[in-house]
Amino acid sequence: MAAAGCEPLAHIDQLSVMGLSEVARSYFRLRRLRDSLAARIVVRQPRVVVGIDVPDFNFGLEKIAKAAGIPTVHYVCPQAWAWRSGRAKRMPRIADRWLAVLPFEPAFFANFGVDVEFVGHPLADDIPLEADRAAARRQLGLGEQASVLALMPGSRRQEIDRLMPAFAQAARNLVQDDGMFQHLVVGVARPEHEASLRAELRGFPATFSVGHSATVLTAADLAVVASGTVTLEALFCKTPTIVAYRLAGVSYHIMKRMIRVPNIALSNIIAGQELAPELVQDQVSAENIIKLANNWYEDEAAQGRYRDAAFDIHSSMRRDASERAADAVLRLADERG
Repeated sequence: MAAAGCEPLAHIDQLSVMGLSEVARSYFRLRRLRDSLAARIVVRQPRVVVGIDVPDFNFGLEKIAKAAGIPTVHYVCPQAWAWRSGRAKRMPRIADRWLAVLPFEPAFFANFGVDVEFVGHPLADDIPLEADRAAARRQLGLGEQASVLALMPGSRRQEIDRLMPAFAQAARNLVQDDGMFQHLVVGVARPEHEASLRAELRGFPATFSVGHSATVLTAADLAVVASGTVTLEALFCKTPTIVAYRLAGVSYHIMKRMIRVPNIALSNIIAGQELAPELVQDQVSAENIIKLANNWYEDEAAQGRYRDAAFDIHSSMRRDASERAADAVLRLADERG
């Protein structure tokens, strides 16, 4: 967005807080940031305000903008189908347009009287339907015939700290001791995290790739990933995956009582079945990762079923999402003059 000419008033890192107790500790800082941005929006009177995801932060901004007569769009609907469904009832008062990236969301929100447009998922458009593993491996400097394990421990400092020790220990066994995989690739979401990730694997041969998650996932025979959008990215790359999710203890025990869906991985929720095995909270251990990796590696039929389902889902979600979203925003801006 900055490259396209947008003026950044704050950095997304300021919102990278994961878990209920963590958000509570950051509440006053986040509230000050939101109030500051809201004041600037009201003064500048833009033709349209677009909130992208982060509903607990953006809803407040959008509500203030809407009250000030500024057209509002929210892109990426809140996961009210998973938890806190009451948010759906408030949506008509918050934004004028709702754009969804998941195919089942329009039907869900229609139950609450909210008109939601499914525009497709931009990752589905960006990632080719046919995975070119050979090209991805050449790009990473890996042998085209070698077996490759990928680690994707997340983009937030908190989740990396909670997941990477188990990921690293499992990788040492699977690549070095067991010999199941010949190469290890670590996908680094942000440059500032690379040093700490390298420290977790000090003395162990690994390839680190910063900001090229699709290439890392496409190159891999198996990926161990943090729960989040990367699970969907792995699905689009047709890469069998193990998903891990761990929060602070207090946050997890509160959220566990609020969750309304049987799975945590977006890929599994969209598929309506557990395509990718999930390890949650105390289940996240090197031993469990190794066990699941062995199961995946030995079950070629399961790999085939995963890739077939991944291809079908990927095909259904390719809609020129970014163009559709931009058109929806421009239509609203034009309607309101």
